[in-house]
Amino acid sequence: MDDLAAVRSSTAVRRRAGGDLPLGTRILLGAALPVALVGIWQLIIVLDVIPAYRLPSPASVFLAGVDLVNRGVLGIHIAISVQRVILGFVIGSTIGLVIASFVGLSRLGNYLISPSLGGLRAIPSLAWVPLLGLYLGINEDSKVTLIAIGAFFPVYTVVSNALRHVDPQLLEAGRAYGYTGVRLLSLVQLPAVVPAVISGLRLALAQSWLFLVAAELLGASMGLGWLLTDSNQNGRIDRLFLTILLLGLFGIITDTIVGLIERALLKRWG
Repeated sequence: MDDLAAVRSSTAVRRRAGGDLPLGTRILLGAALPVALVGIWQLIIVLDVIPAYRLPSPASVFLAGVDLVNRGVLGIHIAISVQRVILGFVIGSTIGLVIASFVGLSRLGNYLISPSLGGLRAIPSLAWVPLLGLYLGINEDSKVTLIAIGAFFPVYTVVSNALRHVDPQLLEAGRAYGYTGVRLLSLVQLPAVVPAVISGLRLALAQSWLFLVAAELLGASMGLGWLLTDSNQNGRIDRLFLTILLLGLFGIITDTIVGLIERALLKRWG
């Protein structure tokens, strides 16, 4: 093992010292709380604690989903929203990674860019809606752009901060092997902050789903965000709860996918 690999190995975070639980056990543990919440939900309905017009039963929410499936529209709503989230996430996180690299590795970049991005980060998602509608129009570009804005800031914030705190010994070892500039970044610094990159991507995915609802206020006629708003306006609380549950479900699915990517990356760089 060369010196660079030795330094990287010595600075890697030690994970899962006791080993992972079996997959089936982890799935059961992860499902325990949702199942318990559904049970409590059903108990509230049976005891009539909250009237049905304010809290639909789990069965009515399920039937609302079946109705939308039979109408052939639920799959379309889901596909459109997933497409928007993926496009916005990929664009926003890629730009976030590039700018984070510049800011995290350059004092000039930090002083020049960080204050402005700190101000932009504080702007709520809904505040971007009229601006994007004005300049990009009521189309897919404005929706994807808003989601990309949501995905950008978590990646930028987490990765730029991590790059500023890379172990100096690791950098010295990299420079000793003649790595500078892009090679130092790609072969030493980015691998050293893989856990931070994954954390930023996970936050970006969650933010993308949050920004989806605001994005689909921009003249959308399909999508989960539109379905959520339409259900609220029409008093269809069964569809409202269905949409919220679907947004949570797809958030879990996408986070799980990123977790699998994390495992693969950490096997190589951890």
